[in-house]
Order: sequence, then structure tokens, then C-alpha cells
Amino acid sequence: MPSFTRRQILAAAPFLAAAAAPARLPIRRAVEFSMLPGKIPVLDRFQMARDAGFEAIECPTTPDTAAAEEILAASRKTALPIHSVMNAEHWRSPLSSADPAVVEKSLEGMRISLRNAKLWGADTVLLVPAVVNPETTYAQAWERSQRQIRKLIPLAGEAKVVIGIENVWNKFLLSPLEFARYVDDFASPWIRAYFDIGNVAIAGYPQDWIRTLGKRIVKLHFKDFSFKKRLAEFTPLLEGEIDWRAVHAAIAEIGYQGAATVELSAGDAAYLKEVNSRFEKILAGQV
Repeated sequence: MPSFTRRQILAAAPFLAAAAAPARLPIRRAVEFSMLPGKIPVLDRFQMARDAGFEAIECPTTPDTAAAEEILAASRKTALPIHSVMNAEHWRSPLSSADPAVVEKSLEGMRISLRNAKLWGADTVLLVPAVVNPETTYAQAWERSQRQIRKLIPLAGEAKVVIGIENVWNKFLLSPLEFARYVDDFASPWIRAYFDIGNVAIAGYPQDWIRTLGKRIVKLHFKDFSFKKRLAEFTPLLEGEIDWRAVHAAIAEIGYQGAATVELSAGDAAYLKEVNSRFEKILAGQV
């Protein structure tokens, strides 16, 4: 067995440390539009996000044509691309409803979202697929939502925009195996998973969900979660109990590349810069 001098060990230490350190994930840091101050003009909001260091943005469904064009202009002027659309109608009007009028409202909301995405150059629309409640059983939510989502696939394909099914607190898709099966049932490249890291903390471990969903994941939401408070709650990044090193390893393992969006409360310029800094630490494996 070879022996090394102290000088040789010290000389090799930086290289050994670099080899052991996790690689920076190939992910662009995006911010949720709702995190930007709502009382300033759209262009100023985009510029604030850009100045804070974010590389992309996720915008909400925007039915008004003029407002949608204003968002597009702000994106172009600030060189801050819109990578995803946060669909707005799915909670108020779930696709799993038994009322045809409610379902049609939800479908129209998705049609608008897909048109927004095409206009803005986004490649994904986030969709909460169903809501289980006293009026809608789990089985009904599954069957009804899949039947309606299939109606949207041709429009998604025409727009070349993926519908990203998100895991939320809707009493639906409560395990990674079930989530994977739900997505696979469509057998379509236009239906994939929009995985929210913080949302699964109450039902499992995000690194497990990430590995199970694998290549099905089209986009990621980042937020932290804590059980230490009197009531379990979402927290600022790095202030909860999410095992970010394990999440980093899982994301690297599935080979995810693209944009990921931080989804937290709104704040000022200093707050946004701090969020971006913490986001970068996670992506760089420095936590």
C-alpha cells in the first residue's frame, strides 16, 4: 500500500474535495409571478425578478389579450423567459366535477392557459387534475379527470406544450406509484408530471417520489416544509425539514434538466435576492 507525505496529502486535498462535492444541477432558477410585488407595473416586476438573479418565470393564466401581450412584452424587454403557465381555474372548477358547466369552465381555463403558453413561448402548463371531496369519490375523480384531460391532448400537441399534472393537497394521487400510473395511463408525450417537492412532505419523502416518477417529471416546484411548529407549515427555503441533499441526489440521478420554480410568499427586492441565493445553494449541493 503506497504511503504519502503530508505535503502530498495537502496538495491533493482541493482536488479530492472537488471530486467529492456534488455537481451543480443543470437547472435554471425560476420564480413564481405571484411572488413579485403586485402593486408595481408588470415590466417592473419582471425586471425585479431579473435583478434578483432569476433566469425564468412562471406566469398565471391570463384571459385578457392586452394583459397577455403586456406580459410577453415584459418578458422580451427583460430577457426573462416564461417557461410555464400556472393554470388558474382548476381549483374553482375542477375537471372531476359532476356538473358539466363546471367542467366546461375548467376546460376553457386550460384552453386559455395553453394559448398563453404558445404566445409566451412556455413549454408547460401546470394542471391540478382533480379534487376529491364529499361530492366526488376517489374513483370518480380519477375517471372523470382523465376523460376530460384526454380532450385537451390534441390542443396541447398542436401548441407543443406539455400539460404538467401537479401533486397538491387535493386528497388525490397520494403516492408516487399512483402518480406514475395516472400519468402513464395517458400514454402521451403531452401529459407528464409537474412535481412539487414541498407538497409531499406530509405523505412521504420527495427524493422517493422523484426517483419513482423519474423521466415523467417535466417541471419542479421548490418549497420547504416543517413539522416543528404547532401546526405543520411551509417555510422559507432551508428553514424546514426537507432533506435537500437527498433531493439533490435524486434529481441528479434521474437526469432532470430544465427550469424549476420557487413557490413562496411575495416580497420585495431584498427578499427575492435572498430566496434566489438559497435556491442556488440547493441546486449547487451546498446545503
